[in-house]
Amino acid sequence: MAKPLIKISFLTQDSGLGEAIARALGEGFMACTSSDRQIEQLAELRDWSDVILLDLRSANTEGDEESVLRLMDEIRNAPTHPPLVVLCEEENPQLIFRAIEHGADDSVTNPPNIVELRLILRRAYKFRAAEVELQRLRAQERLAGSLHELLGTSAPMQELFALARKIAPCNVNVLITGETGTGKELLARAVHHLSARNTGSLVAFSCANLPENLVEDELFGHEKGAFTGALLSRRGRVEAADHGTLFLDEIGDLGLGLQPKLLRVIQERNFERLGSNKTISVDIRLICATNRNLAEMVQQGKFREDLYYRLNVVQLHLPPLRERRDDIPLLAQGFLQKSAEQFDKKARRFSQRALVALEEHNWPGNVRELENVVQRAVVLSEDQTVDLAELPASLRSSVAQAETTELSEGPQVSRSYEDEVRRFKRSLVLRTLRECGWRKAECARTLGVARGYLHRLINQLEIHEEAEPTVDRREESAPLGPVM
Repeated sequence: MAKPLIKISFLTQDSGLGEAIARALGEGFMACTSSDRQIEQLAELRDWSDVILLDLRSANTEGDEESVLRLMDEIRNAPTHPPLVVLCEEENPQLIFRAIEHGADDSVTNPPNIVELRLILRRAYKFRAAEVELQRLRAQERLAGSLHELLGTSAPMQELFALARKIAPCNVNVLITGETGTGKELLARAVHHLSARNTGSLVAFSCANLPENLVEDELFGHEKGAFTGALLSRRGRVEAADHGTLFLDEIGDLGLGLQPKLLRVIQERNFERLGSNKTISVDIRLICATNRNLAEMVQQGKFREDLYYRLNVVQLHLPPLRERRDDIPLLAQGFLQKSAEQFDKKARRFSQRALVALEEHNWPGNVRELENVVQRAVVLSEDQTVDLAELPASLRSSVAQAETTELSEGPQVSRSYEDEVRRFKRSLVLRTLRECGWRKAECARTLGVARGYLHRLINQLEIHEEAEPTVDRREESAPLGPVM
C-alpha cells in the first residue's frame, strides 16, 4: 500500500536551511518554507499542513524566546491544529523544555539527522491522522453505518468490518475467535446492532469457569421447586433472548453434558426449564465467542463435532493488537479522551515518546490492556500532554534506555557517542521492521537503504523477529468495557 504524502510547513528565518531540508526529506513528503514571524499566515498553514516544523534557533534572547513561544501558543490554541515539532540547538535545553510545556509534540536537534527527522515527522503525522480518524468515526457513529463502538483503520480490521457488515443482516450463527481482551463481546454487539434484531435484546452470558449445573440454570431457567432453594420460577438467558440475540462467551468451556441441550436449541428452537416438561419455543440468533481452538477440542473429544459445525456457520476472527499496530494511536487517543472526560482531567494528547512506547509494546492483554494502561496514565497526568513518565515501567522499558535515563536523571547524564548511535540505529530499524510487518524489502525501501545493507544492520544490531507471546488460555474472561 502506498504511503501517504505528508505535507510539512517549516517555519524558519533560514530560507536556505528550509530549502535543503525540503529537498532532503525526499519521497513521501511535500515541504514548504515560511517565516516564523508571519503570524497572519497561520490559519492557512494550519489548514494545509499535516505537521508544522518550527525553528527555535532564532530565539537567542529572552524576548525572542517569548515571541517564539507566543507563536506556538497561537498555533496550538486553534480548535484543530497539526502536530508541532521544534528544531533547536542542543546547547539550549531550557528552551526545549519550555517548548514542550507550550505543546510541542517532539523536538529534533540541529543539524537534523534526516533519517531521524523523517521518522519523527511520520510519527507526528500518524498521531494527527489518528485524531482526525477518531473524530470522523465518531461523527459517522452518530449518523449511521458505524460498526458500533469498534474502531480500526488497519487492513485486518477493515476486512473484518466488511465481513461483519455483510453477515449481520443474515440470521446465521456466528463464531467469534480471538485472544482474551481483543473485544469479542463488542464485535458481537456490533453484529446485533447492525441486524434486523436490534430492536430486541442482546443477552450475554460467559460459560467460563462455572459449574455445569449453574450454567444450565443460567441458560435455561427453572421451575419453582426444581431443586432445594428454588422458591420461585425463573427465566433463563435463552428465554430472555427471544426475538433477539444470545451471546455465549467462552463457549469452549461449556460442559459436554450441556452441549446436546444447546444443540437442540439451535436445531429445534425449543427447550425445557429445569424441573418442567413444558416445551418453550424461542426465536433467537446465536453468537458465540472463544479464545480456544474448538477444532482441536473436537479432535480431542472435548467438544461435540455436530455442535461445532452448527456454531461455526460464519467465523469472525479478531486479530491481536500486536498484529494491527497501526490502530494503536487511534485506540489510545480514543481511550485518552474517554478517560479524561470520565475523571475530569486535562489530558488531551500523548507525547511522542509515550506514543512510541505504546506502539512498541507487545500487548499480551490486547485492547483491554491498552485501555487500562491509558486510563492509569490519564489519572496520573497533571498536564494536557501524557508523557512517558505516566506509563507503567513495562512500557517505558520498550523505549530506548537513554530516554528513560534522561527522564529520571535529567539531561546532564553523559553517554558515549558509539552507544548513542547504536541505540538510535537499533530503535529505528526495529520500529520500521514492525511497521512493515517484518517484510525486509519494504523496510529497506522505507529507510532508503539497500536490502543487503539492511540485512547486515539486522545482524550487527542483534535484531530478531519477535515471536507471538504466549497467552494463558485459562484466563478468566473479565468484564469487557467499551473497546474503541
